[in-house]
Amino acid sequence: MTSTPAPPLRKIIHCDCDAFYASVEMRDDPSLRGRPMAVGGSPDRRGVIATCNYEARAYGVRSAMSSAQAVKRCPELLILRPAMDKYKEASRRIFGIYREYTELLEPLSLDEAYLDVSACRQHQGSATRIAEEIRRRVREEVGVTVSAGVGPSKFIAKIASDWNKPDGLFVVRPEAVDAFVAALPVERIHGVGRVTAAKLNRLGVKTCADLRAWTPDLFHRHFGSFGGRLYNLCRGIDERRVSPERERKSISVEETYADDLPDLPACLAELDPLIAQLEARIARAGAQHVIHKLTVKLRFSDFRQTTVECRGQMPDRAVYARLLAEGHARRRLPVRLLGVGVATSDPDTAQLDLFRDLADVDVDGDVDADADAEIDDNDYDGEGENGGEGGGRDGDGDRGGDWHERR
Repeated sequence: MTSTPAPPLRKIIHCDCDAFYASVEMRDDPSLRGRPMAVGGSPDRRGVIATCNYEARAYGVRSAMSSAQAVKRCPELLILRPAMDKYKEASRRIFGIYREYTELLEPLSLDEAYLDVSACRQHQGSATRIAEEIRRRVREEVGVTVSAGVGPSKFIAKIASDWNKPDGLFVVRPEAVDAFVAALPVERIHGVGRVTAAKLNRLGVKTCADLRAWTPDLFHRHFGSFGGRLYNLCRGIDERRVSPERERKSISVEETYADDLPDLPACLAELDPLIAQLEARIARAGAQHVIHKLTVKLRFSDFRQTTVECRGQMPDRAVYARLLAEGHARRRLPVRLLGVGVATSDPDTAQLDLFRDLADVDVDGDVDADADAEIDDNDYDGEGENGGEGGGRDGDGDRGGDWHERR
């Protein structure tokens, strides 16, 4: 009887620049160092913070926070207008360094990427030494710092990169994965935000070790299709490949209103222009035949956000109106931001999203505190929402473009 050969060992690095936009600004103007500063929109025009330095974070300022709230937390906060051309040029140079080590590079945003260095021969194939050299080169050649995580999967590498931020490196060796994941709080699992974590806590689950006691049917009962993902991740299982060519997975438009929309009829009155813009974006992307889901997003006057979605093959006003009504009923508050979108997939590989049910869901709406909210030059005033999946998966953040969940 022959045994099945073990799968080849993967060596994956997750690189994430530290407070990227702010770091570029401090690089170009050293007088900004040591004082709380941020990049974002004007507090008096309902702007939001795209990113901030660590001095500002000490006051509780975070990415995607309204600029007005940020200034309340830190009255000395200096907010600079975004200079996207400058950030894109720094990103181009950083990714040029990454590509010297591997062609298996998966961009997640202007400042974040996965690198599969399993076949890399530099440094005798040591992923740790490769990560160290990459960090040194970015610091010396570009003038910003990168935190890196090394592990045998994307899940592990992503968590590791956050372990020693800022300007840190953390390595999880294959033999340490089981114990490392078992001790993780459930909040560390990709896709588990405050709402899901609170639900797990109420069920007596605090760590991944606690989750491992669950049977598969319990996962499905409480979390639907996401339960299958949870079952694997709490065991450190993640077989996703580093994909240099990622398909565009969503197209959307959204609008922040100078005055909150007071009620549901006012929201419904705004649907037609949003849908018209969405249809134009879909046409430009040539995505008419690969739509599998329709989505409505609302952000209320208390800054809480909810997303409602269902199966669908084309934009349909009646469906969007129903989703909007369901989403609005969850809080029944004035609405400051309204968005409509579609999810797309390769027609040959279309399948249910492992991360979320296609039934209506209420997204936790958490934001990675270290992630730069992707915005465009013209969009820093108003809700500088996390951008779409262009230009590297989250790439050049076209606000009013595709939204995604930031971890």
